[in-house]
Amino acid sequence: MSGIAESLGMVGLDKETRQMVLETIREYGRKHLPHAKLIELDSKNEFPVDIMKDLYDPNQVACNLIMIPTKYGGLGGNSYDIYRACEELARIDLGVCTSVFATFLGMDPIFVGGTEAQKEKWIKKIAESSCYVAYGATEAAAGSDLLHLKTKAERVMDGDKIVGYTLNGGKMWITNGGVAGVYTILARAPKGVSWFVIEKGTKGLSSDKHEDKHGIRLSDTTPVNLQDVFVPAENLIGEVEGKGLRQAQAVFGYTRLMVAAMALGAGWKAIEYAVRYSQQRKVGGQPLNTKQGFTHKLIVPFAARLEACRAYVEEVAHRIDGGEDGLQTEGAIAKMLASETGDAACNSAIQAFGGNGYVREFPVEKLKRDIKITCIYEGTTEILQLTTFRERWQANINAEGKFYDAIADEMTALNAKDPGVGAGAAATALRALSAALKACYEEKLTSNQIAHLKLGELMAFAETAAAFCRAAAKPELPESASFGRDAWRAMSRIHAAHTASWIASEGLELVAGCTAADASGLADTLDFKAVARAQKAAVADMDLVALELVRVFKEEEIAG
Repeated sequence: MSGIAESLGMVGLDKETRQMVLETIREYGRKHLPHAKLIELDSKNEFPVDIMKDLYDPNQVACNLIMIPTKYGGLGGNSYDIYRACEELARIDLGVCTSVFATFLGMDPIFVGGTEAQKEKWIKKIAESSCYVAYGATEAAAGSDLLHLKTKAERVMDGDKIVGYTLNGGKMWITNGGVAGVYTILARAPKGVSWFVIEKGTKGLSSDKHEDKHGIRLSDTTPVNLQDVFVPAENLIGEVEGKGLRQAQAVFGYTRLMVAAMALGAGWKAIEYAVRYSQQRKVGGQPLNTKQGFTHKLIVPFAARLEACRAYVEEVAHRIDGGEDGLQTEGAIAKMLASETGDAACNSAIQAFGGNGYVREFPVEKLKRDIKITCIYEGTTEILQLTTFRERWQANINAEGKFYDAIADEMTALNAKDPGVGAGAAATALRALSAALKACYEEKLTSNQIAHLKLGELMAFAETAAAFCRAAAKPELPESASFGRDAWRAMSRIHAAHTASWIASEGLELVAGCTAADASGLADTLDFKAVARAQKAAVADMDLVALELVRVFKEEEIAG
C-alpha cells in the first residue's frame, strides 16, 4: 500500500465491524435526533455540545475514531469505511456530519506531512481526548486560493537555531473554529506555505462569534484570529518549511470524495422523505406515487444519478484504498456531480411536498438549506469543473484525442457481454464527448471560459455513467445497495441514456454558441441517431425504479 492510503493509515474495517459502526450511527440518530429535535437546534443556531459529546464518546458512537489508525487508538477505517460513515451521518444531519468531517480534515496535514513523532504525539492526543480539530486554510480575501493566503509565520531565533514561529493573520469559515482542541493552521513561512499545529488556549489564538448561516447551523463555523501566536518549531508539520501546498493538495482526491458522500446522504434522505410522503398524499383519489408527473419528473432521475455518483465514489474509494496516489480529478468529479445532484434532489423534494415542503415542520426544507454548502466548501462546483477540464483536456491531448474513445471502446465491449446495464448508451455518450472535445480543439474554442466549465460538467456525467455500468455489470450488488438488482441495473440504464442525450445536446449548443462559423455538421458527428436509440425503453425503466422506491421506502409519518 502506498500514497494517500498509506499516509492516512487506511487499513480498513471488516464487513461486520463496518455494519456495526453504521448501525450504531443510525440507532443514535433514531433515538436522539428526530426532525423535531433537529429543527429546534437549527432554530437556535447553536453547536449541539451534548450530541457531539455522545458522537465522540468511545463508549457510545466514537465517530471520531473511524479514521484514526489502530496504533494511535482508533478503529483504522479506510476511505470506503469513511465514505459510508459520512453518508450515514449526513442522512441524520449534514451540520453534525460536517463537524465530524472537519476533525477528519484537520488531521489530514499531520497524517500526510507529519513526522512519525508528530503523528504519535498529536493523533494519539486527539484520539485519547476526543477533542474536535479545526482545519485552518481558508481566508476572507483569498477564499480557498491557498497561493495568496496572508497569514504569516515569522521565525523566532535563538542564535542560528529556529526555536519557533510567530503567526499573525486570520482564517474564515472555519468549522469547529470555536470549539476545537487542536488547530492545523496554514501560514506563509520564509521558505513557503507551511502547516502548523496549535493547541486551544495558546496565547493570541481566538475565535469570533458563530456565523449565522443559511444551513448546517448545527456545525460550529467561526473566524479564527492569530495575533502574535508563538508556535514551537516542533509544531511545524514535517519540520520543513514550504511543503504546505503539496500536503494540502495531496488529499483533495480523498477529502472531496467524502463531501460527495455527504451529498449522497442528504440527497437520498430527501428522496426517501418524498417517496414516503407520496404514499399518504392523494390526488384525484390516487396516491402521488402512481403519477408519472411526480415519480418520473421529481424523483426517479435524481435517484438514478445519485446511484451513479455512488458507483463512482466507490470505484475511486477502492482505488485509493488499493494504493493509488493523487486522484484529485476523480475527487473533483465525484464531489461536483454528487453535490449538484443532491442539491437538485432536495429542491425537487420540496416541490414534491408542495406547500408542505416550504415550511419547517416538514424536513425537506431544512435538507435543502443544509445541502447547498456541499456545492461550495472543499472547492466550489465551478472550481471543480475547471479542475476537471484542465486535467482531462491535457490527458485527451496526450492521448491524441482518444482519451474518451478508449473508455467508449471499453463500454462497447461491456455492452456485448452484458447489454442490460446501459453500456451501449454510455459508449454513445463518451463518443459524443470526444467529438465535442475535438471540435473545441480544432476551432480553438477553449479561449472561452464557459467552454471549460461546460466540458468539465460533461466529463463528470460521462465518467459516472461508465462507472455505474461497470458496477451494475458485476454479478453481486455492492454492500451499500438498497435496491434489488433489476432496479439498480435500470438506474444505470437511465443515467447512461440521459448522459448520452445531455452530452450530445449540450455539446452541440456549446460548440455552436462559441463560434461564428456554421457548426451544423457537428450534429452528424455527435451521432444523434445513436443517441435516439439509447433512449429506448427509458420510461419503462423509470416505471420499474418508481415501483422499487415505493417498495423500499414504506409509508410512515413524515413530520415531527
